[in-house]
Amino acid sequence: MRVSTRGDYGLRALIELAGHHGEGPLQSSEIALRRHIPEHYLDQLLTSLRKAGFIRSVRGPSGGHELIRDPASITVRDVIEVLEGTLSPVSWLDEPVENTDHPHHCPQREIWERIRAATTEILESYTLADLLEREPAATAGRYYI
Repeated sequence: MRVSTRGDYGLRALIELAGHHGEGPLQSSEIALRRHIPEHYLDQLLTSLRKAGFIRSVRGPSGGHELIRDPASITVRDVIEVLEGTLSPVSWLDEPVENTDHPHHCPQREIWERIRAATTEILESYTLADLLEREPAATAGRYYI
């Protein structure tokens, strides 16, 4: 499995929002600056994350985006599947036998299934709250002087 910038940037944005959970909305320009994400690309990601039910967007001068779920309830798997799609290393692994011409009883099937299961297990074991806890204070968008 390879995570694209879509998954990486989306996860960064959600970690930033998790750090401000319950404090009100953050503007996308703030998120983009703090997380080093191109703002035009971030806007596309925020739309996907809103449609998936992770965030809400508020219009107006004091508007922005905010996490609507507890950061401890959102796993990395949840985010990656929304932004990247399937966790299967080969596309035919998720397809019903009748919808693919790939032999489903091929010798490498067990390998691909084990990779998918291991990837799923690892990504499910981390939440946004876990990632936020592991972050140095200076990169979490909170600077202390």
